[in-house]
Amino acid sequence: MSKRKKIVLILLSTLVLAFAAGGVFGYKFYTLFRASNIRTEGSLYVPTGADYRQVLDSLFAGNFLKDTASFLQTAKLKGFTAEDKIYPGRYKITKNLTNAALVNKLQAGMQDPVRVTFNSVRTKAAFAGKIAAKIEADSLGILLLLNDEVVCQDFGFDTANIIGMFLPDTYEMYWNTSARDFITKMSKEYSKFWTNDRKVKADSLSLTFQEVSVLASVVQAEQLQFSKERPTIAGLYLNRLKIDMPLQSDPTLIFALGDFTKKRVLDADKEVDSPYNTYKNTGLPPGPILMPDKSSLDAVLDYERNDYLFMCAKEDFSGFHNFAKDLSQHLIYARKYQDALNKAKIYK
Repeated sequence: MSKRKKIVLILLSTLVLAFAAGGVFGYKFYTLFRASNIRTEGSLYVPTGADYRQVLDSLFAGNFLKDTASFLQTAKLKGFTAEDKIYPGRYKITKNLTNAALVNKLQAGMQDPVRVTFNSVRTKAAFAGKIAAKIEADSLGILLLLNDEVVCQDFGFDTANIIGMFLPDTYEMYWNTSARDFITKMSKEYSKFWTNDRKVKADSLSLTFQEVSVLASVVQAEQLQFSKERPTIAGLYLNRLKIDMPLQSDPTLIFALGDFTKKRVLDADKEVDSPYNTYKNTGLPPGPILMPDKSSLDAVLDYERNDYLFMCAKEDFSGFHNFAKDLSQHLIYARKYQDALNKAKIYK
């Protein structure tokens, strides 16, 4: 073979090796930085105080990654190490994430918000439990703040009526929201609800915002099914308050007794010694008997002007009520309802 041919062969071999090496490098670069490395979609939760090792353990334990070695190599190349600051929060892991994108997300603390939804609940303990299932703050921490008189005063409430500050709805926040920050956020949402128009309406009723919440809770407890009847009930109770007549609301007795399975209030129940016994006490109870929603608050503010003083559930168990202006008519309705309860064998 001539010298010239040898040189050509050497050059060709070198080019082939170069192309092969380039291909390997290109593939390596692609797998490290361009290709998705996500096996399982989901949410990675990084607790407050977690370290680099815990983040990696959670990633691996959650089976999020197809190839852990390539992720670790990318993390090393991008300087994501044990010395990095670890940002707590919820990180959404999606199929399109590359190693580089995931490392960037964690390094920068680009967490994704959570949607926290809560409906009307009856007790602070139940509420704390629902919220703790959605954010990092634990239920005991939330409950301790709700039972702290100084904390409640900071937000313009007391421990009896603080639950009225939380308006049932869906809210976006970060998973690592603390108990105090959660309450602060809800306080801001509560302030947004109280527009000038609503403030004027509350003032015309000579009720504070907290008192509107208490009355709204009673109205809602009386009518859980059909919100369209709530303004009528609100008008009835406002009529009673004006003449200093006890509200005589069965749901307040049930709250005082703490037995929410009760379907029938007995005369003996009306003797319970509690500020929530609206058969014995005039005026509003000290706090909401459930967390009233926005429609119930507006039902009080936009109450129906009527002359009703009495109400009784309809004997057909439809969920609606019979309303009366005088006791004699009310007693007729009450007897029908009691007979229906007896017929259905509902005795307590």
